[in-house]
Amino acid sequence: MSDNYRVKSYQLPLLSIIIVGGIFMSGCASAPPPVELIAVSRAAVNDANTAGANELAPIQYKSATEKMNGAELAMAHKDYPLAQQLAEQAQVDAKLAVAMARSSKAKKAADALQEDSRILDQEIGRKTK
Repeated sequence: MSDNYRVKSYQLPLLSIIIVGGIFMSGCASAPPPVELIAVSRAAVNDANTAGANELAPIQYKSATEKMNGAELAMAHKDYPLAQQLAEQAQVDAKLAVAMARSSKAKKAADALQEDSRILDQEIGRKTK
């Protein structure tokens, strides 16, 4: 009678898969929705838009918006781990887009200042002759 309750050697791999699968599924189901992260990431994407990243860093800005849209879609489907991952990536891409946009603006301002200085030097040189 005790042989009926023993696990056969050929049943061990199947039993292991069931146990690991159960642990994995319970881990996914218990992930809380990343509501705050979604909000922070959305704000970062909006900041990138305000900074002019759509024109000055279009690749990074597009990546950030696509990932943000994917995160919101994952939230709607209650795939919280994916939503969290995409929101984090969107936030990083948005911050990169902002940094690139600001860098581009600073370079343009520096170039304009250098050109103004060159023109001023020419005027000074012409008046001293």
